[in-house]
Amino acid sequence: MDRPIRVLVAKPGLDGHDRGAKVIARALRDAGMEVIYTGLRQTPEQIVSATIQEDVDVVAMSILSGAHNTLLPKVVELLKVENVDDVLVIGGGVIPDDDIPFLKEKGIAEIFTPGTPTSVTIDYIRANLKRK
Repeated sequence: MDRPIRVLVAKPGLDGHDRGAKVIARALRDAGMEVIYTGLRQTPEQIVSATIQEDVDVVAMSILSGAHNTLLPKVVELLKVENVDDVLVIGGGVIPDDDIPFLKEKGIAEIFTPGTPTSVTIDYIRANLKRK
């Protein structure tokens, strides 16, 4: 690839805790990826807008608030509305195992729960990148 993988790290919803997002952002950066961190309390619309403006390859959303079944699929839905189909969308955070199949059905490629080594996320991104 002629340029580094570009990853948007986003915190959708009203969740005010961003330690995990910052840990993964640093790990991705240390792995040679370009990371854009949107900060706390982003709406799905803001995340999609930043995805388009920053021309990212990956959207990595971190959520702890319990609103994952609403907010994460909404981002995927809005990306489709904008005809953005070449972006890998992943999620992480405190997400019950029972909710993961639903999120995958809604277009979230993978979910990384607490305790997942950052190397697993990095390897997943590299292996599943959608860009040409």
